[in-house]
Formats: sequence, structure tokens, C-alpha cells
Amino acid sequence: MPFTIIIKPTAEGDILYYRVNEQRTIISGIKIHLLAQPDVASNRKKQLRLNTLAPWELRIDIYRVFYELHGAMIFVVAVGHKVHNKLYIRGKEVDL
Repeated sequence: MPFTIIIKPTAEGDILYYRVNEQRTIISGIKIHLLAQPDVASNRKKQLRLNTLAPWELRIDIYRVFYELHGAMIFVVAVGHKVHNKLYIRGKEVDL
């Protein structure tokens, strides 16, 4: 089944927070890892327990991409990075 990736405006702002080379890493990771079986857990993708961001997380190095699935549509809702056990989105710590 072909999937379509839609980056929501808030997530686009999250991506723009990073330097250009980091943005490329994030976008490339989204394309590579979410177009093939975004609904199957793997070393990089996991379904999260109930939280305020999204039901799925994609790990790309220190970066975290939070997304939702609706049929063949993948909605990227937030992008951040982790330092140890803390998640930061646009430089602010966020609790999951």
C-alpha cells in the first residue's frame, strides 16, 4: 500500500528550528523509514503508550519524529530531539 506523508505546519516549524544539515537528516529519515511499513514496529519505529503528542515515534539518531496514521496517510505532528531521557521540541523540554 503506498503511503503519503504530510508534515503538519507545527512539525514543519519544529524541523526549521534545526540547522540545515540536521533538517536534511530528519527529512531523509522520514522519507526512508516512514514510506515502508510505518505501522510496523521496528528498531526505529515504536508505538507509544497514550500521550499528548502522537501514537507513533520514529527514531533518527538523536531526533524523534512523532506521527499518526490515518489509512494511507502519515501525518508528522511533531519533531524533537532527545538528550539522555529528556525530549526537547524547539529547545523546550516536553513531557510525554
